[in-house]
This record gives sequence, structure tokens and C-alpha cells, in this order.
Amino acid sequence: MARISIFPLAGAILFPRAHLPLHVFEPRYRALVTDAMARDRRIGMIQPREAESAGRPPALFDVGCVGHIVDVQALDDGRFNLVLEGRSRFRLVTELDVATPFRQIDADLDMFGDDADDPDPLASVVRAEIEREARRFADARGYAIDWEAVGRLDDESLVNAVAQVAPFDAAAKQALLEAPDLAERADLVAQFLRFFRLGDDGEDATLQ
Repeated sequence: MARISIFPLAGAILFPRAHLPLHVFEPRYRALVTDAMARDRRIGMIQPREAESAGRPPALFDVGCVGHIVDVQALDDGRFNLVLEGRSRFRLVTELDVATPFRQIDADLDMFGDDADDPDPLASVVRAEIEREARRFADARGYAIDWEAVGRLDDESLVNAVAQVAPFDAAAKQALLEAPDLAERADLVAQFLRFFRLGDDGEDATLQ
């Protein structure tokens, strides 16, 4: 069991070995960064299940990812720019009653022990499908992408980058985070790229 200070942020997911840039401006999360820097540089990224309401913190999804602060810039007004590197996913066990302005939990990291291992490479046909669907999605949304740079990414970096930056809804992002291995995450990425692209014909599609 591990005690983790958490940063609940909808739409922001972190994977082992991936990087997540953050601009931290709220006082409670500035306090979180200050505390993390004084201790172990760890922050747990996790998505809320709902929007925050007055007087009640939002419920959280069950799975998040521990990030290690690998770069931090303290701005003059107290804000921070930082980069987290994913270390291991975790499952929320219980939320702790704490006096800090930021939330803390007890979490189980042992069930994601395989996160430390490099994943097996994707089949070439799967890799090709992801690149093809990513191009179709980008074209549909009018995004300008450096496809040569994309082609140089290794399989894990490609899949995780699409999962992080694509404007999928919170449920889809969470499904990608909880996928047991890279092959299943890759399959979901391709499915979601098609699903959300087709949703552009009308209102944006959402997963329930």
C-alpha cells in the first residue's frame, strides 16, 4: 500500500514511461507541487468521475498513474510549469482524511507490477492501422501533424501519445488507461479514433 497525493484532472492521463506537461496555478495544487518537491517528487494523476460541485469533492475513477516530477519551473507569481514522467499505474483503495488542501489516498501499486516492463512490439498491421486512423482523424479535425516525426515514434510512444492528446471523453481516456497491455490499448485507440471521427458528422460522440 502506498500513500499518494493526487491531482484529479479530467481528460489528463499519464502512462508508465510517458510524459505529461502541466501548468499548475490553483493554490491547492501549488501546495501539492511544493509538498511533492520537498518529499519524493511523486504526484498521482487520476480523473474525476464528475464535475466538481460546491462543498463536495468529485468522486474519482479507480485507476490512475503515479508521476515523477522530472522538470519543474517555479514562476514568480507562485505558479509552476512541470513535467511528470509516468512510473506505475495504481488502484485507489481509500481516500484519506487529511488537513492538506490537496487530496491524498492509499493506493495499491502491486497489481500493476508489469508496468515496469517494456511492452512487446505491435504487429505491423496494427501499427499501420493506428497511423491510418490517426491521419483520418487529424484530417477530419483540421489538425496539422508532422507525420514524419510520428513515424519515428516507437509503438508505445505512438499509442500513448494519441491516447493522451486526442480529444476523447473521460470515459474513453479511462478505458485506455486501464487497458491491460499495449496491444489492447492500441486496439482501443484505433476504435476511438474511428468512433470520435464519425461523431464529427453531428455532435461530438461520447462514451457512457
